[in-house]
Amino acid sequence: MGRGKIEIKRIENTTNRQVTFSKRRGGLLKKAHELSVLCDAELGLIIFSSTGKLFEYSSATSSMRKIIERYQKVSGARLSEFDNQHLFCEMTRIKNENEKLQTSIRHMLGEDLTSLTMTELHHLEQQLEVAANRVRTRKNQLMLQQLDNLRRKERLLEEQNSHLCRLLAEHQAAVEGVVAEPMIDFGVFCQSEARNPLHLTAQSMQGFRLQPTQPNLQESGMQRPALQL
Repeated sequence: MGRGKIEIKRIENTTNRQVTFSKRRGGLLKKAHELSVLCDAELGLIIFSSTGKLFEYSSATSSMRKIIERYQKVSGARLSEFDNQHLFCEMTRIKNENEKLQTSIRHMLGEDLTSLTMTELHHLEQQLEVAANRVRTRKNQLMLQQLDNLRRKERLLEEQNSHLCRLLAEHQAAVEGVVAEPMIDFGVFCQSEARNPLHLTAQSMQGFRLQPTQPNLQESGMQRPALQL
């Protein structure tokens, strides 16, 4: 059975369309290469897919730029003229969009409202309410963030203050310990002096007597009372 005739129309299915494009593109490039080699033809082929991807082919003995320049000389057409026309259209489109944006900004600021209808004014009011709600929401978010930052700073300052208080208390305790240490040593010294056997008191000195050492006093038989302290 022979192949059925394919109806030439746009393929709606995206996947099938992409598959068909890849197959037929390959066949077209192959045919262009065969035509260039077999017939010694200077050939240039430019293809843009539906997604904007570029595919091109030029003869091996030439280049795409040379082929385009030759086309301009033969046909008398200047691609730069088409470029200028396209650029002018693009500038006109951008200018119109800019004017529309400027008008919309003036309406948002409450200016030039006389030309608006009731429906347009109602739509503008809704847009302003939505914008105001977004501004309030963002403002509340920033305020909450600032409060969180202040709370973190407050906790950090409290921790630093507690640390400084501990250091100050430790320093004061160390200073008081250095001042009290000599007093404790002096008390020990006094107690050791009290236990010294060479320490004389009035009661211990009462038992001592002075004996004369002169021989004449001993030989004379004179008796003198003993001195007591």
